[in-house]
Amino acid sequence: MVSNLKVLQVIPKLGYGGAETGCYDLAHYLPENNCKSFIVTSGGELLKYIDKKKVTLVRLPVHSKNPILILLNAIALIGIILFNNISIVHARSRAPAWSCLLATKITGRKFVTTFHGTYNFNSNIKKFYNSVMVRSNLIIAGSNFIFSHIKENYLKLINDKKKLLVIFRGINVDYYDPSTKLENDEKKLLQNWKIEKDKKIILLPGRLTSWKGQELFIEAVNLVNIELGYEAFYAIILGSDQGRDLYKKKLTRLSEQHRLTKQLKFIDHCKDMALAYKISDIVVSSSIEPEAFGRVAVEAQSMEKVIIASNIGGSNETVIDEKTGFLFESGDTKSQKQKMLKALTLDETSLKTIGIEGRKNIIKKFNVEKMCFSTYSEYKRLLN
Repeated sequence: MVSNLKVLQVIPKLGYGGAETGCYDLAHYLPENNCKSFIVTSGGELLKYIDKKKVTLVRLPVHSKNPILILLNAIALIGIILFNNISIVHARSRAPAWSCLLATKITGRKFVTTFHGTYNFNSNIKKFYNSVMVRSNLIIAGSNFIFSHIKENYLKLINDKKKLLVIFRGINVDYYDPSTKLENDEKKLLQNWKIEKDKKIILLPGRLTSWKGQELFIEAVNLVNIELGYEAFYAIILGSDQGRDLYKKKLTRLSEQHRLTKQLKFIDHCKDMALAYKISDIVVSSSIEPEAFGRVAVEAQSMEKVIIASNIGGSNETVIDEKTGFLFESGDTKSQKQKMLKALTLDETSLKTIGIEGRKNIIKKFNVEKMCFSTYSEYKRLLN
């Protein structure tokens, strides 16, 4: 039975986000365990890296929320399921999940969903739209925080025939490994960013959007400067504005207002995030709304870097406060300043000790092998 397992994952786009890399990693793990692996997606940057010998790829407009396209996608999925004798359909987002729900109902196949975020709602219509993620046979929550959110908001839709469990998202700890990065590459990146490695570097990665807390970070940098002196360290905000020009201008003005233009750099994109972590001394996740998982905190720890994160959402589960990093009161500039100051004044031995503990933490709980094995095991249970 196991060798005949055929899994179809459906995701809007295969970009570099957590849901997307999870889909990609699982798709390549399954063939190594005698399973057939399929992905349906509309496109994305990761497509070029897919091993076509291992994974069958089908392009459909599954990113669309248009009800007509959702219906047409469902019809196309029915054809794919029947033609390839798919055993399990795994949806990783709401719009394609509606297509998958319809297709699995008609074909009688098992349906799995992964709740990658809280999918906030401000109306009953939006809540109904979100509810497709708990209309499956197996509901996977990416963290305990997400698990609690599901139980709190969708309990009425969960019955004895459905299984709800937590499978922590995992990262590739071999890619996020400080020992694999070359000194030459580090020097090149520092040159590209026009930074001298004569001071500590604090990195804040994440797309430029207000809830990621870039404003809070800039204010905290200013407060640290008041205590340590101006330009005692470099601060880097790494992330694309994704068309949010006004927000980027607001951040630039705030930086100028605090006279941080020589100290604080805005970098749009970095192809090698592991290298970006490697050249940094401290990594910050400044989110003012809960992160479902908090990938930055996990990647930073895997790279043996001290992480400073807000004490909400997934960070509470991924960061061991005072051991692998520091948690601060979400939305509180002074609290963030204190933790940044603490990390900046640590000696090299303490920084290294925290970094080593961080990597141990990630290898033990949040590595991609563990995530893939747990998901694969649940697939098998579902069919038995």
